[in-house]
Amino acid sequence: MSQRPDFTQAPDPETHGYVFNHVMMRVRDPEIALDFYTRVLGMTLLATLDIERFSFTNYYLGYASDEARAAAPSDQTGQLQQMFSRESVLELTHNWGTESDDDFAGYHDGNSDPKGYGHICINVPDLGAACARLERLGVTFTKKPDEGGMKGLAFIKDPDGYMIEVIGPETVAGLG
Repeated sequence: MSQRPDFTQAPDPETHGYVFNHVMMRVRDPEIALDFYTRVLGMTLLATLDIERFSFTNYYLGYASDEARAAAPSDQTGQLQQMFSRESVLELTHNWGTESDDDFAGYHDGNSDPKGYGHICINVPDLGAACARLERLGVTFTKKPDEGGMKGLAFIKDPDGYMIEVIGPETVAGLG
């Protein structure tokens, strides 16, 4: 077995202030995707940006407290500035027209061949309660917490087929 790198070393001082801001996934129909990520998963739409020159729209979502939602800027510039300064944002990109194109086959989910991209992950306070709610809402599970070799975590699919890992405080116990 190879020796593990020492991750306890302080990062390069020149990277001080760097923030992992967002990951982007393309979606076919923004109304369906936004409903899933806001109503089903409880995210907040933080900002929207239309890029007319290239015919697409970016929707930025994340988890926000009631106080943060109340204090959110009302103008697009302020929303984008605030969104680009925070951590853990999901960017959904909609290329205009895909929602009504009958010939559009969808985007590669990264989990079918050739495999590449894997999934995003959300942490919930009670995995059992969250999974019961997701099941009531008709969400597609690819793995439930009591299935498979790794207990205490679930995998669901969003409307575009992307995988989302759902974990809770009890997840660590099932990983060993």
